[in-house]
Amino acid sequence: MAFYRSHILVCTDQECVEKGAKEVERTLVKELKKFNLDNEIKVVDTGCLGPCEAGPLMVIYPEGVYYGNVQVEDVSEIVEEHLLKGRRVNRLLYEIGDDAEVIAPYQQEDVFPGEMRVVLRNCGIINPENIKEYIAQDGYQSLGKALTELTQEEVIEMVEESGLRGRGGAGFPTGLKWKFTNQADADEKYVVANADEGEPGTSKDRLIMEGDPHSLLEAMAIAGYAVGANTGYIYIRGEYQLAVNRLETAIEQAEELGLLGENIFDSGFDFKIKIREGAGAYVCGEETALLQSIEGERGEPQVKPPYPPSEGLWGKPTLINNVETLANIPVILEKGAKWYSEIGTESCTGTKVFTLSGDVENEGLIEVPMGTTLREIVEGFGGGIVNGREFKMAQTGGTSGGCIPKDLLDTPMDYDALAEVGTALGSGALLVMDDTHCIVDIAKCFMHFFEHESCGKCLPCREGNTRIYEILDRISKGEGVLEDLDKLQDLADVMSNTALCGLGQAAPTSIYSTLDHFKDEYLAHITAKVCATDTCQALVVDDEEEYERSETA
Repeated sequence: MAFYRSHILVCTDQECVEKGAKEVERTLVKELKKFNLDNEIKVVDTGCLGPCEAGPLMVIYPEGVYYGNVQVEDVSEIVEEHLLKGRRVNRLLYEIGDDAEVIAPYQQEDVFPGEMRVVLRNCGIINPENIKEYIAQDGYQSLGKALTELTQEEVIEMVEESGLRGRGGAGFPTGLKWKFTNQADADEKYVVANADEGEPGTSKDRLIMEGDPHSLLEAMAIAGYAVGANTGYIYIRGEYQLAVNRLETAIEQAEELGLLGENIFDSGFDFKIKIREGAGAYVCGEETALLQSIEGERGEPQVKPPYPPSEGLWGKPTLINNVETLANIPVILEKGAKWYSEIGTESCTGTKVFTLSGDVENEGLIEVPMGTTLREIVEGFGGGIVNGREFKMAQTGGTSGGCIPKDLLDTPMDYDALAEVGTALGSGALLVMDDTHCIVDIAKCFMHFFEHESCGKCLPCREGNTRIYEILDRISKGEGVLEDLDKLQDLADVMSNTALCGLGQAAPTSIYSTLDHFKDEYLAHITAKVCATDTCQALVVDDEEEYERSETA
């Protein structure tokens, strides 16, 4: 067995690869050979390190030095200065705020000060394609504990006592869903991991699967044991090919070691996992549409009840959980329900992974305790608004979430607090916008997305999204009338109350929140025919027109 004095972990998630991480890695290997360092220093592919805007990223251990925005031409300098002479290359250092206090870290590798990496515990510190590295981080011990020490009911009780709620958007108690599936009487049951992740601005599940695929497999096996299922399906977006490849490798490795398949840990429990790729339909993130797609049918939502825990895949009881939800399970069994329940808030325990994007200095993936405020995320982890501009709003939960204005920046980011201000935690997408953005244009973009993604099965969603988009388009062109605001409200009410599935019901959330918090901008477009940000081109006027308008007024 080779022993290395240093390891260089290179982030090879999709973002970093697109920025040239693989070329950087190949050059690094060549440079190490050039200086006869390849037997002393090991280069390792790893998952997302967190600060995606700084890719390509690498971290050098044992020093724990982060280098960001590394280009091929920088590699020789890193090798000669840092690895040969022991001098850090200061111009490439990625500063993560060493002076800030780390909140109750799960382990020392928390990337951002204030993070608590539970779900992301292994991302960026192990080779996701090497099962031995996962096992070295206590991987599959929770599965062994469940199968050899706990009954099905005891596993479910631990999940219930942890307070874990679904991280896919609805926030339904996870343990309760497991109990329903366990209690269903059937000769066959299934576990399904919802990895469709069609919400724009969300990539947390992909990065979990790319950086730590075995945590998902272990969690699914634990869930299968708890509810009495012997087969699991991972329903994943077809665009997520790196995640698919790593999951396939992980499944093969786990089967070779007897951690998946037949008679796991000599317990008599069998569990196999299969992968099903989706074709990119947003609606297939809805659980019944997802099941239809796995069965080979057109992915359309079905009327509920019955619910999947009693009648799901091929008419059998089916447990469906989001990837992030499942990634918490091994830690809950390892650390205990009490440990987990003390993180976050009383009603929203644990941590939440956010995909932070938009007009912030630091975009990327972060994991913080539930209840961390929006201000702490934007100004702390995000580094504030770019170019010193003013914060205008943040959209939570993706396009189906609402918009939070500046005066609500101190809102805790958890299910209950966000519901009180008219938005939702949703999938964890967090889009921050500065004062250069027009609210009418933003709302129009959101509704154009839903108009395109509606499956068309029910009338409220099929027609409602189109009508709302048409009204917003008229307003953006200066053709709106005051009655349009009432029509937007009425259409939103009809959709949220009568649409068949969560897509149609949540689509008008942004309409509600923008009308509540930014009604003055709608009125300016309608009455004064003015777009304050000059985003709506039909309302942009030159200096001469502006003078004539002011004289007329």
